[in-house]
Amino acid sequence: MPRRKTPKPDDAARESLLARYAHIADSITTLFFPYAEVVIHDLSDQTIAYLSNNLSKREIGDDSALEDVEETARERLVGPYEKLNWDGRRMRCVSTALFDDAGNAAGVMCINFNIAAFDEMRSTLDLFLRGAGVVAQPVELFKDDWQERINTFLHGWLRERQIALNSLTRDHRRELVEALHAQGAFKGKSSANYVAKVLGMGRATVYKHLREMKDGG
Repeated sequence: MPRRKTPKPDDAARESLLARYAHIADSITTLFFPYAEVVIHDLSDQTIAYLSNNLSKREIGDDSALEDVEETARERLVGPYEKLNWDGRRMRCVSTALFDDAGNAAGVMCINFNIAAFDEMRSTLDLFLRGAGVVAQPVELFKDDWQERINTFLHGWLRERQIALNSLTRDHRRELVEALHAQGAFKGKSSANYVAKVLGMGRATVYKHLREMKDGG
């Protein structure tokens, strides 16, 4: 089948298109390097006018092979959608219409993001986190692990109140010391020092709160 004849591009229109949008394409690929490619298609001749961080091994002047150009111009943004790159990797893409001064669709910018790289990272992390298989802590070895008991109680307390550890107020810290004391957290050797470090308090302040509770009791 003979290749369809490509109409001659409007050089002035293409220069205007690239002057307006090429630097935006470069900004996107610079920010997300090396995972993003941006392609600018010239609708005057349906060819590729600009490629930034070429991941698809296409060339400027290649046929755009765009479908539903009218829909892209009407909706202005199409996607995200997925397609397969030449190397078999998944790309997540969006296409957005580019307009001239008269408000007519002059081009289409396609942003293609290599998500396969993140699939590989996730697989590696999953493998690492699974390790050789996690077993329960040996009971005899950890039966007196007061640090873990403090950690478990502390983060349960924070979750219930939807508070971040680094945003605790002075009142929160005092409440936590009181709650930990009620749980018997300060029976462990050096437990007061540990709580002071975890909560970002001075040891003297922790001891002061403990003394006040003892005197009040």
